[in-house]
Amino acid sequence: MTAISTRSRALPDCRPLLADPDDLTLVFQPIVDLAGARVAGYEALSRFPGTATPDVWFAAAADAGVGPELEALAVHKALAARDALPPNTFLTVNVSPHLLGTAPIQDALHSVGDLARIVVELTEHTAVDDVDALRRHVDGLRVRGALVALDDAGAGYSGLQQMTTVRPQLVKLDRALVQDVDTDPTKLALAELVGEFAGRIDAWLLAEGIETPGELAAFARLGTPLAQGWLLGRPAPEFRQLDPDVVRLITAQTARARLTESVAPLVRPVRQCAAEEPAPLVPPAVLVGPLGEPLALRLADPRTAEAYTAPVSLRVRLSAGATETLARAMTRSPAQRFDPVVCTDETGGVVGLLRVEDLVTAAAGTR
Repeated sequence: MTAISTRSRALPDCRPLLADPDDLTLVFQPIVDLAGARVAGYEALSRFPGTATPDVWFAAAADAGVGPELEALAVHKALAARDALPPNTFLTVNVSPHLLGTAPIQDALHSVGDLARIVVELTEHTAVDDVDALRRHVDGLRVRGALVALDDAGAGYSGLQQMTTVRPQLVKLDRALVQDVDTDPTKLALAELVGEFAGRIDAWLLAEGIETPGELAAFARLGTPLAQGWLLGRPAPEFRQLDPDVVRLITAQTARARLTESVAPLVRPVRQCAAEEPAPLVPPAVLVGPLGEPLALRLADPRTAEAYTAPVSLRVRLSAGATETLARAMTRSPAQRFDPVVCTDETGGVVGLLRVEDLVTAAAGTR
């Protein structure tokens, strides 16, 4: 018995599904806007009878010569569900790029008047024989109001090549780069590179397959716009909103990420004294006004160790970014360029000082 015939016997016979389309059902998994801690869209996922996974069923369809027909059935069902979408959300529909131009897929995509709120996700990275034809079909989708997504970005050369061909508006990061990203610096660096490339082509990055709080925290720190995974929401037959506990988790992680990127962790405590009081013997110190506002700095000359009074040349709030603050510090006059930066709270009161050396270290660590 050949390997091909052995494999064919192991695959389910998917042809009856085309006669009874109710055997193919859909579930919808939320895609989350991390910054807003809300559902931005849903991915339509196919489900079949028995225990075989969808990948097995679609492989069986390809072997039986009805791959386009089975994918078209899934597209039809997904487009029919669009009217039930919650407001301000989109629906992602999966299509193999090498089947996009086939008659069954094209008929399914044209079964509705337009493709507003639909994201067509190209799900495989097999070689496409006619790249120009793929571009034309993708352009046609955009003309009808659809967005285009590319799956498994970063998985290899073929995926990167399709990014340059398709120019998607949404890029889904390969799950292999998502798993354990919080403990693997190499994966984190690759994820960051894919995100930077996506930004260069005006696309949003989506981290797919997030299953742990650590993975969520890593992508929150990277500023990844969108995320998807069992931690955030499992597939369901209806369009579900986020669980309140998930909302709290996302909110906490994104707030912590913003704090990490800010100057807050770099602030060093400093003595404060009223301007009319005698200057402190040991600098540094901040001379403050009646409302706690910074008026001047008391510093030590690095060459002579003698104390002197200097003007406040730069003040920032706790929420300011470290890189931005460093850039502002470096634009000061040469005489004040390396003076400490005064950090204040929301009311303008002094919280502490920022050393330029600490800002340089923090800025280097974010690159």
